[in-house]
Amino acid sequence: MKLIKLDAIDSTNSFLKALSAQESCENFTVVSTESQTQGKGQRGSDWSSEAGKNLAFSVLYSQKIEEITSLFTLNIVVALSVVEALKTFSNLNFSIKWPNDILAENKKIAGILIENTFKNQNEVQSIIGIGLNVNQSQFENLPQASSLFLLENQLFDRETLLISIVNRLEFNLNQLENLNEDYFWNAYHAILFKKDVVSAFESVSGNRFVGKIQRVTNDGKLEVLLEDDSVTFFDVKEVKMLY
Repeated sequence: MKLIKLDAIDSTNSFLKALSAQESCENFTVVSTESQTQGKGQRGSDWSSEAGKNLAFSVLYSQKIEEITSLFTLNIVVALSVVEALKTFSNLNFSIKWPNDILAENKKIAGILIENTFKNQNEVQSIIGIGLNVNQSQFENLPQASSLFLLENQLFDRETLLISIVNRLEFNLNQLENLNEDYFWNAYHAILFKKDVVSAFESVSGNRFVGKIQRVTNDGKLEVLLEDDSVTFFDVKEVKMLY
């Protein structure tokens, strides 16, 4: 693993994307920063983090197109890798909220944003951005957010966490070449937040409804069983869960 540490940067994803465009970077090159001024989350939202307290880093991963059946498989492998790494440090109850937020005791502690670029007909380059709330103690106006520190009442070594997550990610992605993708999909669904539980949702138009999450499809859509027993599929920007 090549680790590039920065004091401050607008976005580790943007920095790593620009770096890989300028020079050849090996798989699992990591860029981390103490302070990220323009961190990005899902749905174009900002990812806000207190400087020097948390982890904000990006990992480069290039793969052959024919080696995967779905780009969303990468999302689930990344999310599972984060959870598996965290479980070696903590006994908290971790889950994955679709599409790839990491929850601990139903509080959001991490977010993942993957940006894919097709380099040619045979290769896709992925910039895997991960933000993890480690030692932050205050989350103003963010009632659903928390950190490992708040939940465990202890400080964590951030670099040890980072190395563990990246090592687990590398291990799982190497395993992906040898194992059937179903192995990872089954593990993902086993800890999918609110799966088979009646939950409230809100559509992009503001319409609120209840339903049960059945699964996530291979292309990353959320399959929801509605009150009238019909099944609907939602893309990331089409619905949000209320919890």
